[in-house]
Amino acid sequence: MPAPAGPDTEPPRPPSDASGADVRRWRRLLAAERAEAAVYRDLALRRSGEEREILLALAEAERRHEQHWRALLGDQVGRPEHSDLRTRVLAFLARRFGTVFVLALAQRAEARSPYETDADATQTMAADERIHEEVVRGLATRGRSRLSGTFRAAVFGANDGLVSNLALVIGISASGASNRLVLLTGLAGLLAGALSMAAGEYVSVRSQRELLEVSAPNPDTGSVLAHLDLDANELALVYRARGMPADDAERLAAHQLADRDPRDAAETLAPTGDQLEAVGTGWRAAVSSFGFFASGAVLPVLPYLAGLEGRTAVLVATVLVGMALVATGAVVGLLSGGPPLRRALRQLAIGYGAAAVTYGFGLLIGTGVA
Repeated sequence: MPAPAGPDTEPPRPPSDASGADVRRWRRLLAAERAEAAVYRDLALRRSGEEREILLALAEAERRHEQHWRALLGDQVGRPEHSDLRTRVLAFLARRFGTVFVLALAQRAEARSPYETDADATQTMAADERIHEEVVRGLATRGRSRLSGTFRAAVFGANDGLVSNLALVIGISASGASNRLVLLTGLAGLLAGALSMAAGEYVSVRSQRELLEVSAPNPDTGSVLAHLDLDANELALVYRARGMPADDAERLAAHQLADRDPRDAAETLAPTGDQLEAVGTGWRAAVSSFGFFASGAVLPVLPYLAGLEGRTAVLVATVLVGMALVATGAVVGLLSGGPPLRRALRQLAIGYGAAAVTYGFGLLIGTGVA
């Protein structure tokens, strides 16, 4: 194979010299570039401001790569080919949803670029793809940070409900208890667990808000600026006590003293403005946690509510919870940038492992009672 062409040189060889396998490979790469550019354009339609500009710039970069493969193919471009299945799925999700999940998938797609080992791709193209991965990673990180609080509560709350109530229900069922007792146990577990989650989240968020509030400076502090000793400049000690390096603290304090504006000082001393809003309120966190836990904990109870009994009810409950665990695991994988299937199987193994322990315990209790 010829040496790769530079970004401003002619293609490495004319199309007439290309083998049939090379032409097919170039067409596949051309199709992939077209599809990736379309993904970024579709995502840009759902964004505004800086993120929209970044996504459109990525689409333009993919268009440049598309031109490279067009130049190699010449008059052998042929009819447009389908891109690989992953890229088509990504394009479908981008058109339908345009969420952080799509960005996480796009990040993984950029990481799988073949250009570093493809003899007909330029070094510039390979470098572009590596940079694209970091750009998409940055955009995905923005989305993850916006979702972090709600997503964490939703996934962990639902997962706790799924695992704990499944373990409770099948453990009691394995002991030989009646269908009515298993149902009452499952409902009690749902209610107790949801209330416990809500109470814990309320205390946690409320305590965090109180810590932030007590860390805020006295609003009257700015009023003493006019009387501070300019030579001693003890205002710098306040900034240093809050973690600022000494030189930066001295410069900022000097600036504040020069302005003598109490409002500026108060704003500088205060914690970052959106901290309390990011933490949220205790009641909101409590209600959300209750709902998330209950949404997971209700699945193991559904077969018993439907009138199923014995092993049939246990089997249906296990399957329902397994499907939900796979779904939550895959979502965690997508958002974390990891392999969704591996995360889904890990979540499933953990949930089923906990349920198996209580099922065995229930069998032992049932045997002992008998």
